[in-house]
Amino acid sequence: MASLELGSLSIRSYAFEMVISEIQQRLLPLLSSVAGKADGVLDLQDVFRRFSFDHICQFSFAFDPGCLQLSLPISDFAVAFDLASKLSAERAITASPLIWKIKRIFNIGTEKKLKEAIKLVNVLAEQVIDHRRNMGFSTQKDLLSRFMGTVNDDRHPDVESAIRDESDRIMGPTQELASFEQMREMHYLQAAMYESMRLYPPVQFDSKFTQEDDVLPDSTFVRKGTRVTYHPYAMGRMERVWGPDCLEFKPERWLQNGVFTPENPFKYPVFQAGPRVCLGKELALAEMKSVALSLIRRFDIQVATPGQTQRFAPGLTATLRGGLPVLIRDRRA
Repeated sequence: MASLELGSLSIRSYAFEMVISEIQQRLLPLLSSVAGKADGVLDLQDVFRRFSFDHICQFSFAFDPGCLQLSLPISDFAVAFDLASKLSAERAITASPLIWKIKRIFNIGTEKKLKEAIKLVNVLAEQVIDHRRNMGFSTQKDLLSRFMGTVNDDRHPDVESAIRDESDRIMGPTQELASFEQMREMHYLQAAMYESMRLYPPVQFDSKFTQEDDVLPDSTFVRKGTRVTYHPYAMGRMERVWGPDCLEFKPERWLQNGVFTPENPFKYPVFQAGPRVCLGKELALAEMKSVALSLIRRFDIQVATPGQTQRFAPGLTATLRGGLPVLIRDRRA
């Protein structure tokens, strides 16, 4: 069901409309409200997390949690969802699965918190489903209604300039937001997105379990039921995979004669590969490109503490411990 729906032009157009609305109505006004002020510092990681949560809730459930409003309100749904994700991921890094299983049996510690968070998520999700059922879903465009109806810390000014130049050439200097068709012509922007995720993949590592005995390409035997973990974060920084410049941020590595050219997905497994490739890949790329393009054309954004070492926090998706404080300046001021 998800594969069919996410591949349709209508759902992509709907998702793109939601992204544009969130950018215009909330993201740009929020950054403008702090741009140029002496204390104009925002945690960009928190801002993007709120943006993503608002968008996925609107796109999937036609439910607006309003996380990116100017007051930056706290959403019980978002807090519970983030906590459940974090605690679930922490299970994988415990010394032994026995530890969290014992906690779950006795309903103590992190397992008690996880249970409470999931309960809240389920309650809120059921409310959304009931509301959608009561108001009807046959004419709604969100994903839930469709399912129900179906059953480096441094800045890169050269990269910023190249994206601005490309967008000016395709959009003109005065158009505020790009159309979906215009973004498809922006090969350098696409390359910059892929290069960013090569070094900082949203999911740092993932695992698969073998259904049958198997042999890997390097002749390693893998017994049935074995957990095999791959690490896109590490793979993106391996010299034997990406060459001696593997630690450099170079969007140009994705371009051939100015045209974006993807790598083998098994070399670049950010969206996985083979029959299990990420169903939301194209929608995610469209969202990221829309946000990046709108901010780069409008603002100058710099890390507030450029010399500070960034460390990751545990979670299902990669997040920076302590967030990402940035300074924002309006280019039109």
